[in-house]
Amino acid sequence: MRPRLVWALFALCLAVVLAAMAWSSATVLRLDSAERQARSQAALEENARLALWRMDSFLTGLLAQESARPYFQYGAFYPAAAAYGRMFSEPGGDGVLAASPLLRETPDRVLLHFQLSPRGDLTSPQVPAAALGERALRERLASPARLAEGRSRLSELRTFVSEADLAGRLPSGPPQEPATRGALSRDRRSEPPGPSAASMQKLKSAKEYVMRQQAIQQANVIPDLLDAAPAAAAVAAPEVHEGSMTPLWAGDALILARRVRVVGADYVQGCWLAWPRLEAELLASIEDLLPDARLERSAGGDDERRLASLPVRLVPGALAEARASSATPVRLSLAGAWAGVLLAALAVAALLRGVLDLSERRRVFVSAVTHELRTPLTTFRLYTDMLAEGMVPDEEKRRGYVGRLRAEAERLSHLVENVVFYSRLESGRAGAVRETMDLADAVAQVAARLVPGASAAGLELVVEGAGGGGVRAKLDRSALEQVLANLVDNACKYAAGSRPPLVHLEVGSEQGRARIRVRDHGPGLSHADRRRLFRDFSKSDREAADSRPGVGLGLALSRRLMRAQGGDLALDDAVKDGAAFVVTLPVSPD
Repeated sequence: MRPRLVWALFALCLAVVLAAMAWSSATVLRLDSAERQARSQAALEENARLALWRMDSFLTGLLAQESARPYFQYGAFYPAAAAYGRMFSEPGGDGVLAASPLLRETPDRVLLHFQLSPRGDLTSPQVPAAALGERALRERLASPARLAEGRSRLSELRTFVSEADLAGRLPSGPPQEPATRGALSRDRRSEPPGPSAASMQKLKSAKEYVMRQQAIQQANVIPDLLDAAPAAAAVAAPEVHEGSMTPLWAGDALILARRVRVVGADYVQGCWLAWPRLEAELLASIEDLLPDARLERSAGGDDERRLASLPVRLVPGALAEARASSATPVRLSLAGAWAGVLLAALAVAALLRGVLDLSERRRVFVSAVTHELRTPLTTFRLYTDMLAEGMVPDEEKRRGYVGRLRAEAERLSHLVENVVFYSRLESGRAGAVRETMDLADAVAQVAARLVPGASAAGLELVVEGAGGGGVRAKLDRSALEQVLANLVDNACKYAAGSRPPLVHLEVGSEQGRARIRVRDHGPGLSHADRRRLFRDFSKSDREAADSRPGVGLGLALSRRLMRAQGGDLALDDAVKDGAAFVVTLPVSPD
């Protein structure tokens, strides 16, 4: 199969796999995001419900205290003997007057208590009339500063509180059932068979709002004050009806007010709450649940985040979990899956490239070897036919033909030996016999067999450093002979006709390693040749036909042989005149 077709099929398969992974990842991320949002919203709603319970429970004591306060305490002084009687007539100066607890002390979260008469007069137990005020100062029931502060707040309260406005907004009868309960039954009937998570959360919050309203109403039931009064007073008491405390917004002020009917006359009693302080305390009580929460005025209606005790709704803000890191297990698993797919794609691509490269190298090798074999075989056939048929009667020519046949035989033998060594290296059977030897003597012996080939190319092989001794190495003698034969053969191919016509073979040692240097004075190597110098089968079939004999295997094989011996083969880049190759070997300790 052609390489382009193989890569096209690989690209198509990879595109299909990546598209499937992308679609699956997008779906998983969308579902994970939806699940995270649902969990975050559920946690937010749960914390909001718990925060509402805390705040309503926090306010229950204040509301119960104000709802249970007797109506006659809204006057600064009242006749003690006429308690639970006609308390709204002006007390006489000579009677026994009892001071209202509100005159002596105002609750922490209340700015001012007030009372609206049927005539529209706004009074406060913290601001007694002139004569009674002097008595309060004289008896040290209140300080001048406290009375001045009460008068200032009463003047401010008159600017946004009127009898008509309050009376119209207060219920006239007993407390009614929370409106949300009916809405819940309607919602239950209209709920679809499979409600969503959001609708379930809303329904749950609405149910808890009804339960909080009921808890607040039960806590704010006014106790039967007549049980605490003397029996005679209870019998003689006029008809008194006290309504429940209702929280209202009057401008920017939050007040608690109730309707009180005494002998047919309607009064409005209540208190002005210190909302900024109360708001800070409420938010502090839920800071561990909702650190970014805030409170705002509620417009009424069926709001599940509204406090049952005050016309205030909770804005929960964001949870700390919602701002956490996005490295969820699903996302980490997807990242691992993508990394695995990409690594697998890279591995398959590398494997395909290696297989195709190996296939191409085998094809080039077969083509180059075929070309290398064709020329010697043609020469063998031609010369043997001529010699066999007696077509060369001249003895001199006959000896020349025989010499040519011997040279071609040596060429074939050298090619076969390279292929055999390469096969051994590929199978891991190279360098089976290693012996310690004097490197200079071994190089001299190999050079003696290489001199005829160099002479045939018109070159002189000069061995330098041989006979000096002292450099010993442990290696395979046949591997050393094959490497030197390849290097000298390359010099004979490419440096023939060079000036001077010399091939230097130098033996020595440097930095504790043995060194063999083979240098010629030929044209040298181009930059492109240097890059592919030690690659297997670096010469294609066309290059083998157009250039000097060879299949581009000698240098790659020589380097691998030397590395198998613990050494190396490299090109000496410092040499500009010709080419020089350096063989390095470890020195034997013997």
